[in-house]
Amino acid sequence: MPDDFQQIKAQAEEKWASLASGDTPHIRVGTALCGKAAGGLAVIESIRRELQSRDIHATISEVGCMGLCFAEPLVDITMPGGSRVFYAGVTSDAVPEIIASHLVEKKPDPDLVLGLLGENGTGDFQDLAQHPMMKDQVRIALRNAGTIDPYDIHQYVANGGYSALYKAVTGMTPEEVLEEVNKSGLRGRGGAAFPTATKWSFLARSTEPVKYILCNCEEGDPGAFNDKGILDSDPHTLVEGMILAGYATGARFGYIFIRHGHEGPIERTQTAVKQARELGFLGDNIFESDFGFHLEVALTGDSYVSGEETALMEAIEGGRAMPRYRPPFPAQVGLFGKPSNINNVKTLSYVPEIIRRGGDWFAGIGQDRSKGTAILCLSGDLVHPGMVELPFGLTLGDVVYKVAGGVSGDRKLKLLQTGGPLGGVLGSAQMDIPLDFEAMAGVGAILGSGGIIAAADDSCAVDLTRSLIAFCQYESCGKCFPCRLGMTHLLEVLERICELRSLPGDLELMRKVGQDMQAGSLCGHGQLGFNPVASALRYFGDEFEEHMVNRRCPTGVCASERYSPVAVRR
Repeated sequence: MPDDFQQIKAQAEEKWASLASGDTPHIRVGTALCGKAAGGLAVIESIRRELQSRDIHATISEVGCMGLCFAEPLVDITMPGGSRVFYAGVTSDAVPEIIASHLVEKKPDPDLVLGLLGENGTGDFQDLAQHPMMKDQVRIALRNAGTIDPYDIHQYVANGGYSALYKAVTGMTPEEVLEEVNKSGLRGRGGAAFPTATKWSFLARSTEPVKYILCNCEEGDPGAFNDKGILDSDPHTLVEGMILAGYATGARFGYIFIRHGHEGPIERTQTAVKQARELGFLGDNIFESDFGFHLEVALTGDSYVSGEETALMEAIEGGRAMPRYRPPFPAQVGLFGKPSNINNVKTLSYVPEIIRRGGDWFAGIGQDRSKGTAILCLSGDLVHPGMVELPFGLTLGDVVYKVAGGVSGDRKLKLLQTGGPLGGVLGSAQMDIPLDFEAMAGVGAILGSGGIIAAADDSCAVDLTRSLIAFCQYESCGKCFPCRLGMTHLLEVLERICELRSLPGDLELMRKVGQDMQAGSLCGHGQLGFNPVASALRYFGDEFEEHMVNRRCPTGVCASERYSPVAVRR
């Protein structure tokens, strides 16, 4: 196996160019979690059978998600010297017709095609780059998603992969790498939005010989799938980002922490780690330097709280995923008692492009203190649900109406639930709020993990709030009683309200419980647990009043079979 990076890069670029300019058609099929759920694996098998029956030779690649989740299974075909032509919602039954028209007759059927990417197309098809979900995107962490084969490290290298690592290790000091991240203005994408370079500097100052870089991909939030989407689509951008974080902070060991059961992201990340090790990008003496970095994948059970950084460390050590008391903080005493730094997938996945293109380039995207892009998961009552990477500064209204195509069906937008189950509930009147950490916090919401769930006007705000608290109550680890009992009390009260049998003083009781949770809980699960209730009361207080005073649900949800009581776990 060659150990010279420039030789590896040249070979990778040659292989990549042959996919587009060779004599063989290249067929890509989306097999990220959304593609598999829609039947992508069956489509691949159908394509293989059809090609074999017609004696057609083509290269078939499994790729990740372009973000057009509504269009999965997504299949795109590139003929030699041609553009990428995309077919949406492909079924096994549709494969013979697609192969016949596109590969045999060389005339793609306009009625079946979603659009194309490339300069060699015709006026018969729309430019997919101008699709509402695509045209406003600035793809940095998602730059390769849906384009490269996540199982092939050479495709990543051919598209600039590991160039930042080579640049850093062979031509920059750790301090210079840290300074580029500082200039970029990158902030954590896990919820707290803490400056990444500042967090790294805490670990860099430690003189301990053993230090750890940890990546959190627990991602148990309802409505969030971008961390899994990155690992499913381009795991090497995370691997490279973690190695760069290790170089900048003096850490030589790392763990990628993934929720058990997310088999696609787990398998593809494990493969990426193995391939990077084989090419010498992981291990000792990377690029013949004194720097080495070793990386492993660790799994956790289905525990939302294990995404809290100290609970994550407990799980890796083999204990129950429960938060630790602080201080000491992880940068002082972390995994296995050694100094540690924890970031999530999105944060680390930005780092290769920041180092490759410079911190000033990244800082030029976004607005105010929110630099770069936000990776959003759009779900709920939307025309175009999916995953997008948008520059900070666009408004929530832009996201809902321009990017996601508005509300599905003959309905109107009622609310957005943002930032996961500990985030906020916003009304349709707040659509002028920009994608900005401070602006969203100012209206009682958080960007958090990037999940945005839209609900139409036939949804009940009280019932939705109850569902969020039911999730949080079930996922409380139970270590501290303000959270354990507080979540239970909030859910009991919300159940009463939804069942139209509330008691006088229930609202005040919830506010008091929320204050106690914020003041006394050990971690953010309890400290932020009242957020969805507080924001729902702020923007939908009249709906709570209808339930409590007039004993009626304005939407009829709470008095119909759509309502499902939750068994309170004690």
